[in-house]
Amino acid sequence: MTEPLFPLLRIARLRMEVDGEGVTTLVAGAGCPLACRWCLNAAVLREKPTPVTAQALYDRVRIDDLYFRATGGGVTFGGGESLLHAAFLQAFRKRCGDAWRIYAETSLHVPRALVASAAETVDGFIIDIKDMNPEIYRRYTGADARLVRENLAFLLENVGPERLLVRVPLIPECNTQADCDESERLLRQMGVTRIERFSYIRREVVSS
Repeated sequence: MTEPLFPLLRIARLRMEVDGEGVTTLVAGAGCPLACRWCLNAAVLREKPTPVTAQALYDRVRIDDLYFRATGGGVTFGGGESLLHAAFLQAFRKRCGDAWRIYAETSLHVPRALVASAAETVDGFIIDIKDMNPEIYRRYTGADARLVRENLAFLLENVGPERLLVRVPLIPECNTQADCDESERLLRQMGVTRIERFSYIRREVVSS
């Protein structure tokens, strides 16, 4: 069986209470199923990734092993869409063991099989829900929101709300505070208990 590889783009060390509990290292990978109008990581995702094995990535991030163990932190996989690499997440868990927490930043717009695989490995999911309104979601991402709802319901039932942090963004020119309020209401109705509200900040490009 071929060893899974991760399309590594960036590593950001010593992040505190940003991408999970304790001190974490954010590992960004390539690949995303969405075409968001204002992708927050567009510049990074245009870079050419470096395929790495679980051992190679472990060797690069274990420099912060003491921080992870002392604070209950670990490694957060982002991107891009981390769950596209669910097989790699399992391989990395086997390599690092249970001493570190593993988090996945995800849109949940992936096949159910990948979500189920990740659920066996990941300690916490950080979910960017975009918007719960199907029309707003499609206008912003170009995709159908139904898959996201179904995968979220699956995680709520199979791993529990305590392992899920759902982020509800205010997106300029796409939704309103009232839309975010409605998204939060629907999420809580589904059983989500941990919700984080924030605003996307668009950085205008100034031409010379």
